[in-house]
Amino acid sequence: MRGGLKMQRLRYNGNDATAACYRAGGTQGDGIMVPLIYLLEQIFTFHIKLLPDISTHLPDAMSDVRLTIVYYSTYGTNYAMAQVAAAAAREAGAEVRLRKVRETEPQSVIDAQEGWKAAQAQQSGVPEATAEDMEWANAYFLSAPTRFGGAASQMRAFIDTLGGAWQKGALANKAFTAMPSAQHPHGGQETTLQPLYITAMHWSAVLVPPGYTSPAVFASGGNPYGVSVTATGEGLTDEDIAAIQHQAKRVGEVAAKLA
Repeated sequence: MRGGLKMQRLRYNGNDATAACYRAGGTQGDGIMVPLIYLLEQIFTFHIKLLPDISTHLPDAMSDVRLTIVYYSTYGTNYAMAQVAAAAAREAGAEVRLRKVRETEPQSVIDAQEGWKAAQAQQSGVPEATAEDMEWANAYFLSAPTRFGGAASQMRAFIDTLGGAWQKGALANKAFTAMPSAQHPHGGQETTLQPLYITAMHWSAVLVPPGYTSPAVFASGGNPYGVSVTATGEGLTDEDIAAIQHQAKRVGEVAAKLA
């Protein structure tokens, strides 16, 4: 066997990815063999991470976008997520309404839990979402924590108020995306998102998940349905923030094309 081992070291965002292949030459020509184990180990850490960011995020590209961000947050995680999304969309030129859904738990229950009570006070200045906010918008970004594998009942209760807007077609043909949070990575993140997207289908909305359109998606956990934050009580990570910013701008870009 002629030839030898060729090693190529690439750098991507400060992370090393080592690409190796065995190249052998012979009378029948050259051939390349990629070790199976190496391929399995590197498929996500090398090949996928080199995926380019295909979004545009051009300044003023969203001047015709009216984005309503609707969230529910018990201890503040989804509130923080919604704030990041709102700031990113505004920076890109969109007009944004940040709205919380109405609390349905008795105040006595909230007052008995200091964390919940403190988060409620922190969000006291945020207006409550209404059907008019949904009719006004041409793009939606929903955010809710996971409850037993589905969105918190407060979010579902708000959605159930939108029958009149749906009946007159006021929710149709509008860009829609969503993001959840949960205490654990496998605490129901994806199953929380899926029913929200199904609801959007009933609205005749246009689904705009982040997919794999940016390296930020992979850095934050790789959920193509929407940014999924693990609520550890330590706040959002830099990776979470970057992925939320990307998702907010992406839904705005699609909404701008639909406008």
